Amino acid sequence: MEVQPESAKSATGNLPLYAKFTCDVQLKDTIRTLTCFVTTIDLNVFGLDWITAFQLSDMTLNAICSQISTTKQGSNVSIKSSNCKFLPEKLFPELFDNAMGLCNKTKAHLIIKLNCQPVFRPKRPVAYAVQHLVEEEIKRLQDLDIIAPINYSDWAATIVVIKKPNGSIRICADFSTGLNDALESYKYPLPLPEDIFVKISNALVFSHIDLSDAFLQIEVDSKSQELLTINTHLGLFKYKRMVFDVKTFPAIFQQIMDKMLAGLHCAAAYIDDIFVSGRNQQEHDNNLQEVQQRIYQYGFKLKIAKCNFSAPEIAYLGYIVSKDGIRPDPKNIEAIKTMPAPTNQFELRSLLGAINFYGKFINHMRKYRGPLDELLQNHKQWQWTELHQRCLDGFKQILSSELLLAHYDPLKSIVVAADASNYGLGACIFHEADDGSMKVICHASRSLTPTKRQYSQIEKEALALIFAVTKFHRMVFGRRFKLQTDHKPLLAIFGDKTGIKVHQANRLQRWAIKLIAYDFELKFISTNSFGYADVLSRLIHNTINPSEDYVIAAVEFEIESKQILHNSLDKLPLTSKIITYETAKDKVLAKILEYVTEGWPSNCNSSELKAYFNRKNDICIVDGCLMFGQRIIIPQIFRKRILKEIHRGHQGISRTKAIARNYVYWSNIDYDIEAMVKSCSNCAAAAKMPTKTTLHPWPKPSDSWERLHIDYAGPIDSYYYLVVIDAFSKCPEIIQTKSITATQTISSLKIVSLDLGYRRQ
Repeated sequence: MEVQPESAKSATGNLPLYAKFTCDVQLKDTIRTLTCFVTTIDLNVFGLDWITAFQLSDMTLNAICSQISTTKQGSNVSIKSSNCKFLPEKLFPELFDNAMGLCNKTKAHLIIKLNCQPVFRPKRPVAYAVQHLVEEEIKRLQDLDIIAPINYSDWAATIVVIKKPNGSIRICADFSTGLNDALESYKYPLPLPEDIFVKISNALVFSHIDLSDAFLQIEVDSKSQELLTINTHLGLFKYKRMVFDVKTFPAIFQQIMDKMLAGLHCAAAYIDDIFVSGRNQQEHDNNLQEVQQRIYQYGFKLKIAKCNFSAPEIAYLGYIVSKDGIRPDPKNIEAIKTMPAPTNQFELRSLLGAINFYGKFINHMRKYRGPLDELLQNHKQWQWTELHQRCLDGFKQILSSELLLAHYDPLKSIVVAADASNYGLGACIFHEADDGSMKVICHASRSLTPTKRQYSQIEKEALALIFAVTKFHRMVFGRRFKLQTDHKPLLAIFGDKTGIKVHQANRLQRWAIKLIAYDFELKFISTNSFGYADVLSRLIHNTINPSEDYVIAAVEFEIESKQILHNSLDKLPLTSKIITYETAKDKVLAKILEYVTEGWPSNCNSSELKAYFNRKNDICIVDGCLMFGQRIIIPQIFRKRILKEIHRGHQGISRTKAIARNYVYWSNIDYDIEAMVKSCSNCAAAAKMPTKTTLHPWPKPSDSWERLHIDYAGPIDSYYYLVVIDAFSKCPEIIQTKSITATQTISSLKIVSLDLGYRRQ
């Protein structure tokens, strides 16, 4: 691809932030010459200029997405760049379609440790509101041949149901509850950085290839499939393909990749990332074509959105590989070099904690403590001088030097530390020696947005762990490592082997699922000994940007949490703004808001707060509303109105409680429901009323449209659906409508009758 001169460069002046080129775009039968921007960020945006060019302006956003998705499934979308000399997707178009790939050369096999007892986890309860969605997702996975039903298994893992922003759900298996501990380690090493550098060194052109749903493209043998059993409310199902949550699958996948690329001297793979190089463009293109030929022969599919072809340099495991050779990635020490000076004693104590930690390994670092310690004296007025700045600069210079920084070596013990403050997140990755000394491989930090500063402290600390494993993903995925935190409650959430809690706060639940894919041991480190991560979270430069992967992941988590809130509100006669306003005025809930944001006390003696205190790790703030798991915590002023709405159908106590548990929560809610139902005159009258006649089924009609059954379904995405079913043929007629008034119902029935009359003619 020939990038136009106006393409923007990154701060280092090497990697382009975006490339601009002209291309011919075909959507169905329409072809337009348009401008396309290709960026390093994995984010696809259909711009307004393209929408206008294809005359899609009058369509809704959902309709546009549906049309593009349908077109892509039909493989009718093509982009031909007039500035690009080589388009790899042209050589093997089958590699880039939307079908699920399947490796045809081998199958994965799992080995259980000797004398290991099977672990069978009981099924988790699924909320009534999402049961049908779970059933649809299970059917979809069956149709894709990813899972299959079975009648019996000694092994079973629980599932966690996660709602997506579009209202659908995702099913995640939690194999950390037993299977992972019982598996024998797969004795196949992941490649060393040097192994890959040798294969792609002395080159001028590079490409990075990414497999689509990589693990799901490899089948598991029949004996091992029984180990990958999940327990659902529909029964037992076994996975027929590899999934991310099993600890031995990365090594198995790596072995398959190495076999596939065997004999290719300018190509290497690191799990699902494949690197190709060439000493010139022609050699690179030939190598890339040969790699694609191997991928095609193995039956794999690629994700073109994440592939990067014909690049002048690539980043890998803390290094930049280019035509000039291999050099350390400057991002490794960016967090240290841009660290600002402390502005108060609290931040200074964090800095001194880091100096004290590294001083154990580098004695002369302690000389910087003296002048800084003086600022902590009570009678000393805070004044940051040139002497103090020199001490800070010396500290930063040592942390950024080869004296302390180590090269990544996957054969050594890996430690990842993460911490959070009210302002930012900090993370480090170390190599730990046998004598307990640790050398830093990379530092990372980022400031928190105003929204994330409103998170509870436990959510900030959990977010720091997610930031760390996302930032260092390539170094830790598929390897055993230690994950350190100074927030003890996280051990019960992320370190518990009994599985992810059903009523866990939305963000914590999603982050716990994110961590399932990693093989780690969560360790608690006291705050006094955690200076190396603490200083990065407190002393951060406001312009530090997180990795693109982390930005996208964080945005997705936040969107999902807000969508759950608004989906629940759709069923209630309230809005988020009203609840936010009244929550702040409610005496008890205002205190809960303060505790969630600033931190909970060590104990609670108030009877009003006791119920919330016992659930403190599951309470969070979403859009200003308090939530317990996926349920909204309702202020006192609205509780009678909510109970009246829930009990509108005059169902019994148990059913009313079940409905309430899908949407709302407050202390003593069960008692309030019992009192309301017992005092309901309609329920009491129905309970005392004798049966007037013997129940009997509907008589069978003798012809079609002799008797119709009519009712409304919904609302679904703000629409209602009038369902008309013929009792004789069971043939349904469905009319979409915005309202359910008598006038609209009559109008809809006229449409049905006219349509029936037309078809009978």
